Amino acid sequence: MTNASQEVMQPAVQSVQSFDAWMAAVQATMEQALSSFLPDAAQAPQELHQAMRYAALDGGKRVRPLLAFAAGELFAAAPQQLQRAAAAVEMIHAYSLVHDDMPCMDDDALRRGKPTVHVKFGQASALLAGDALQAQAFLVLTDGAGDADCKLAMVRLLAQASGSLGMCGGQAIDLASVGLHLSRQQLEQMHRLKTGALLRAAVLLGALSGKLLTPTEEQALDRYAAGVGLAFQVVDDILDATADSATLGKTAGKDAADNKPTYVSILGLDASKALAEQLRQDAHAAILSFGDKAQRLRELADLIVQRKA
Repeated sequence: MTNASQEVMQPAVQSVQSFDAWMAAVQATMEQALSSFLPDAAQAPQELHQAMRYAALDGGKRVRPLLAFAAGELFAAAPQQLQRAAAAVEMIHAYSLVHDDMPCMDDDALRRGKPTVHVKFGQASALLAGDALQAQAFLVLTDGAGDADCKLAMVRLLAQASGSLGMCGGQAIDLASVGLHLSRQQLEQMHRLKTGALLRAAVLLGALSGKLLTPTEEQALDRYAAGVGLAFQVVDDILDATADSATLGKTAGKDAADNKPTYVSILGLDASKALAEQLRQDAHAAILSFGDKAQRLRELADLIVQRKA
């Protein structure tokens, strides 16, 4: 039986690797780490644990863990601590997707190329799986070795990013905005909460896995995270308008069908693409002071803006 006290022992990912090799190594490490940090599917209550594992494993680009690992490289964070930080933020992300897909919210049947959790396990099990993943995230984050002050800062950061002034607040604004015309500023505020807050948390959790940050370090990473967090959503809106469901692994065109305000609907496609590129450049500029150690963060900014799915 697996439990949250286990560690996946992996060697530190070396910066001499190509970006693709580094990314594949982190993704493989995180798949193993997430599996070890989640309850075994055979442990009672079995259906709940199966739903949790179904939601969190075997899918997704792992953008948030990648950001955590890239930020951890700045401060030589221990791989085991990085795994915990990255797994915690990914569990929060997974729980948000489970709830987001339910009929009471976006009512979607496809996620990561497979049926959504409520379609496969039923709405009650999906609701509980999301709740349990949220709790598991904080259990994983607080278990294991590590500086107590860093852990406290990490717990506070993840809680703020997940709550009413972060991801949940952004989702509430999103649900209330269906059919409304939002200004660009209103749309940006919604997405800085809904998407950006958790991406920011991933960056800072990775860095905090190495050390408590100075105000200057935190400000630089904040500016970087603001750029990539908003860029991620702009590109999501572009892809929703231009890609198909098979490419995306989720229902394409759903924002327009649901009459949701997006960057494409407000700015147009070309202006949205230009904004994504400007945000990529802003993210690069924010971390110049870290020099070559921030190469992975720069590459991830490029990936986020230039991705096709």
